[in-house]
Amino acid sequence: MGTAPFAFLLPAAAGTSTLILIGVLVVSGVAKLRTPDDAAGWEAMGVPAGLRREWLIRFHPIGELVLAVALLLLGGALGIAAAVVAVLLFAAYLAMVWRARRQTPDASCACFGERRPITGRTLLRNAWLVLLALISAVTIGAQPLWGGVAVLAVALWPWTVALAAVAATFVLVQEKGSESAEAVSGPGALAPTAIGYEGEPEDYLRSRTPAVPVQLGDGTTVTLRELSAREPVLLLAVSEGCGSCTPVIESVERYRELLPEVSVRFLLRSDPEGSTLTSAEEPQTLHDASRYVSATFADAWMTPSAILLGADGLLAGGPVSGAPQVAEFVEDIYESLHGERPPAP
Repeated sequence: MGTAPFAFLLPAAAGTSTLILIGVLVVSGVAKLRTPDDAAGWEAMGVPAGLRREWLIRFHPIGELVLAVALLLLGGALGIAAAVVAVLLFAAYLAMVWRARRQTPDASCACFGERRPITGRTLLRNAWLVLLALISAVTIGAQPLWGGVAVLAVALWPWTVALAAVAATFVLVQEKGSESAEAVSGPGALAPTAIGYEGEPEDYLRSRTPAVPVQLGDGTTVTLRELSAREPVLLLAVSEGCGSCTPVIESVERYRELLPEVSVRFLLRSDPEGSTLTSAEEPQTLHDASRYVSATFADAWMTPSAILLGADGLLAGGPVSGAPQVAEFVEDIYESLHGERPPAP
């Protein structure tokens, strides 16, 4: 009699892993539909060339949503099959982010739509999702063939409501934190994008260009503030080992032709001797081997990224991350300077 009130805990705990996976897949799928990835992003994550098809990239978020529905409504052998697919999927995600971070310390991924840096927390999160998928694969077979954990969620609705309340609270707290971070100003703060910013002009929050030192391709040292005092500077943070950076690296000469008023320079995380992109001819490459620029712009600075330093000593736009976003950012700068969109390449 003493254990009867807790009889629901085992099935509820078993169903929780599947419900969490469903929530993650739905959030991930919707985010990817809103901010689609591209072939360069998949290449950077180590996806084989044979799988980097346009139709497959577009179907990817839909596939995650379909898998979420299958995990929700299927049990028995069909549920186990869906859970095994989830195990393989999340294991592949874990392997790819681990490999990308090992090869490129400043690597990023578009796991949830917008590209974010791959950190130790990313690896821990993906490993946790693999564990949840394994638990789901072991337990989902006990659920009804048609109805799956949806039947369990309805039967144990207090547990489901509590789980939903925890998830909603977490999302709201995270959103609150993001809004608070954006409200901070100061020399190292990240301002809303001035160039291409769609809000009201009075909403611009331009912070001072940080006076952090970088090394030029010829070995001399200069601060970003000193460098941009001569002319506007467009920094393109790239890395040779970053597949997503390839379109930006290949487009740099076009960017320079479009923006002769702006000094377009590569920002590299290595010293001048450690990069094949090093150039001692103007516009020289900038090197942040000591990670001063990275520390100033924190997690929002990844490769490929771009930021515009104004000649007035203030940040003029960015940072933006991702090759398509960098290309659009350059077009926005061109439009701001010339009053029209740039000609097609």
